[in-house]
Amino acid sequence: MNFSANNIFIRVKDYSVSGEEFELLLDDELQLLKTNPQPTAEALSRYYESDDYISHTDGKRTLFEKAYHIVKQKALRDKIAIVEKYSKKGTLLDIGAGTGDFLVTANNSGWNTTGIEPSGKARSIAVSKGVKFQDDLAEITDNSFDVVTMWHVLEHVPDVEMQIKELRRIAKPDGTIIIAVPNFKSYDAKYYGRHWAAYDVPRHLWHFSKTAIEKLFGREGMELIKVLPMKFDSFYVSLLSEKYKTGKMSFVNGFLIGMRSNLKAAKNNEYSSHIYIIKNTRN
Repeated sequence: MNFSANNIFIRVKDYSVSGEEFELLLDDELQLLKTNPQPTAEALSRYYESDDYISHTDGKRTLFEKAYHIVKQKALRDKIAIVEKYSKKGTLLDIGAGTGDFLVTANNSGWNTTGIEPSGKARSIAVSKGVKFQDDLAEITDNSFDVVTMWHVLEHVPDVEMQIKELRRIAKPDGTIIIAVPNFKSYDAKYYGRHWAAYDVPRHLWHFSKTAIEKLFGREGMELIKVLPMKFDSFYVSLLSEKYKTGKMSFVNGFLIGMRSNLKAAKNNEYSSHIYIIKNTRN
């Protein structure tokens, strides 16, 4: 990776917890952004200390949270359909499992599932639903899983290159790795600029493009075989971005920008978030 302190793509703010400002540095070759400065591992946990960090709770306090959980049920069904399209049923590891709903859905569909989740709060909720966990990747033997998923998790990992090496190690030969991450080249990212909610600094340490994913995994001998859109993300992200930009949750404006982002993406294939289907072609 090649990040220069002089190559600043944009300056953004942590609107969720600290109010601190960060730079996003650009690697021109990879088309990858890096949050700068990146908090130490010891300091990072405090940036997740918010009741509004929805993936670590099952909260349904507000209309926004209720809508999120309604959409999530369809998203869970869609995720399982994608997994089963690109892999025969077998073993599945979900890294960053949150409160475990995806693994519960996968288990009900006949998968042998395991999760990894660093948040004790989220993990305890998942365990109450019957989800099984490993403490970390280092405990997992080589070539263990038919499918490894990371749904909006790779952007949180401190050492992204080491993480990709580990994904290759634990996936079976010809196993499938499924990655979902935001896309900073989308229309909603450009429209909201420094207020784009999916930058989510400093919890998001990396910000990906299609080029970045293809090159980073390609360096480890893995092949990107398909890129799929996450069309609901443009609405969710635009609603939060409206709150960060104006101080209030404008459902009308958020919906309109989310719709416009999807319409533009139908032509240029730059959606708010993408799902990447990657094959572990290197034995």
